[in-house]
Amino acid sequence: MPGALRFHSSAACATNCTVSASSHLPGRRQAAGCLLGLLAGSPLARAQQPEFDRVPPLDELVNVFEFDGVCKLRATREAYDYVSGGADDEVTLRRNRQALSKITFRPRMLSDVSQIDLSTTLFGQKLPHPILVAPTGTHSRLHPEGELATVRGASRAGAVMVVSSSSSFPIDQIARAATVPLWFQLYAGPDKEGTFERVARALEHGCKTVCFTVDVPYFPHRERDLRNRLIRPEMEGERRRRAAGSPGFRYRLPPRFTSELTWPFVTELADFAKAPVLIKGILTAEDARLAVEHGAAGIVVSNHGGRYLDSAPATIAVLPEIVSSVGGRIPVLIDGGFRRGADILKALALGAKAVLLGRPPLWGLGAYGEAGVTRILQLLETELALAMGLAGRSNLGSLDPSLVRIEN
Repeated sequence: MPGALRFHSSAACATNCTVSASSHLPGRRQAAGCLLGLLAGSPLARAQQPEFDRVPPLDELVNVFEFDGVCKLRATREAYDYVSGGADDEVTLRRNRQALSKITFRPRMLSDVSQIDLSTTLFGQKLPHPILVAPTGTHSRLHPEGELATVRGASRAGAVMVVSSSSSFPIDQIARAATVPLWFQLYAGPDKEGTFERVARALEHGCKTVCFTVDVPYFPHRERDLRNRLIRPEMEGERRRRAAGSPGFRYRLPPRFTSELTWPFVTELADFAKAPVLIKGILTAEDARLAVEHGAAGIVVSNHGGRYLDSAPATIAVLPEIVSSVGGRIPVLIDGGFRRGADILKALALGAKAVLLGRPPLWGLGAYGEAGVTRILQLLETELALAMGLAGRSNLGSLDPSLVRIEN
């Protein structure tokens, strides 16, 4: 009989995870009617998202997609659509999953994979695994404790959390709830002085890096949010003028501080922060080189989960050219559509140093609170270790592009 898979990590294996958070939930699932629907927004995805008629106990869920179904059941429609939706036709939202499905493995046999080491080092920080919680805003839409519950759940799984500028709670409260390093995600504006003040406050409360998001010069057109009347205050005046149908009305893009920023601001930010500054939202080799030239310590390949520019490329599709253009000078990280440990392994093989998860921790939070976040991260950590073992690779240093093949 094959031996049990063992891997080095400070976070417990998901199969051994014990939780009690489901005690407040309404009963056990008694004939959970699984309507086998396709993954939200992805008609070509093979993974299926069950929709439960009652909330099952946490330990019955076995993959990320099931958390999506439970979150949909427990959250308000407005909150669920805000988390799961994308811009315009949601082409990019679907494309992230489609592109990952086109990558296959080239596993090697008879390698010593009796122990799997997932540990890595980023910006001087030793991490138990390369799975991070991506910056996402207003977690309180899904759970009353918001980011406080998320960071506690991430801490139990040993995962770095990148705290959003749009968080529901101030950075000092989130930092007190954390037992793992925090990074800070920066939305610039409404002016330079206010921007630097937020950076200084985040660093003062222990954040180790600044993750500057650069793909949001304007607010996006997300139709789910428009239908649900989740409209930012900055857009309300334009919405009213459009609704009034005034003669000669034309939509005007609201001016934003971020729409005026150019690459020299990255250098200025890095000089001010005196800490690693990552540029999040890079999708081309040209911009990756500019990031290096202007003092970025790292890059996050990201299309914002398909929430801003629709018809942007899938992140995994552009990862190889960006890694090549950087040439090992700075680490390249990635987010966008990762739902399986095997997905994470594909990105690592193509040169990413870590993968950030956006929607999955939120599904865990909305479904089961803090314990759901922990369970999501531990499931993916275990799946990653298993995929590495089955592919014949025992540590992250052994991963390279020869492990994968990209299908047409």
